Amino acid sequence: MNTNYLINIAGPTAIGKTSLAIKLANKFDTEIISADSRQFYKEMCIGTAVPSAEELQAAKHHFIQHISIKDAYNVGDFETEAIQKLEELFQNKKAMVMVGGSGLYTKSVLHGLDYFPEVPSEIRQDLNQKFEEKGLVPLQEELQKCDSQYYKIADIENPQRVIRALEVSIASGKPYSSYLNQPKKQRNFIPLSIGLTADREIIYERINRRVDLMMKEGLLEEAEKLFLNRHLNALNTVGYKELFSFLEGKISLETAIAEIKKNTRRFAKRQLTWFRKDPDIQWFDYKTPVEEIQEFIDTKIAKSSPPFKGGE
Repeated sequence: MNTNYLINIAGPTAIGKTSLAIKLANKFDTEIISADSRQFYKEMCIGTAVPSAEELQAAKHHFIQHISIKDAYNVGDFETEAIQKLEELFQNKKAMVMVGGSGLYTKSVLHGLDYFPEVPSEIRQDLNQKFEEKGLVPLQEELQKCDSQYYKIADIENPQRVIRALEVSIASGKPYSSYLNQPKKQRNFIPLSIGLTADREIIYERINRRVDLMMKEGLLEEAEKLFLNRHLNALNTVGYKELFSFLEGKISLETAIAEIKKNTRRFAKRQLTWFRKDPDIQWFDYKTPVEEIQEFIDTKIAKSSPPFKGGE
């Protein structure tokens, strides 16, 4: 029987996941796996809300700014590396904490990725060319025709997700959705998932405050340094792409900031939609005392054998 536990903390951006992760890591005398795909990159700091120096010192983090925006890196790479790191850490720790708002990345660690067939590069190139020439709408319509089931649940405003689903469908002759929800991979830990949430108005207010703080901390200057690399996929990210439009003279700075707030709110809505489909997540209000959350975790762990309490 597994006696290792992975405490997974999910929720929308700006809800307080990092703070809770550090508190739980300290209470369980353990370390943190970051599953936030925006925080992987060395060159991106302010716009991705990377934990502060004080937060990084408060608990050891893994997968924070460990690669470059120029590196080829995907969710499969992260799954492999995160599982290897967990196996290493579980040799001395009974519990680990994982935190992040990137649903696909947390899923890859908790349950493994679904298998997909190889896609010829020319299919991907053709779809990307269509996107550049005609925009996203024709691709959305094509996806709706070839895989209406996935279209209903997909983040169809995300070009990468739409193109990925289309390329798999075209290459295999089967709907992309037919490859989803395959049998879960075996893991050497028991997952315990915690979700933080709040009323929509509170989430939106916290997002607006965070964007204002990012601008004060120098997000525009960070975007200026990255401007020449704006074509890279890693920088097709909320907070940067809007400022790139300002730097290109397409919109005003005021409009760019408003767009960052709007697009971040939309991102938070998509995060909640993703996470709420997971029946294993136990949701807590963002103001819930950490002691109450720890008590819930201890109770869940106590039902397994042998029992294990945080801090022991």
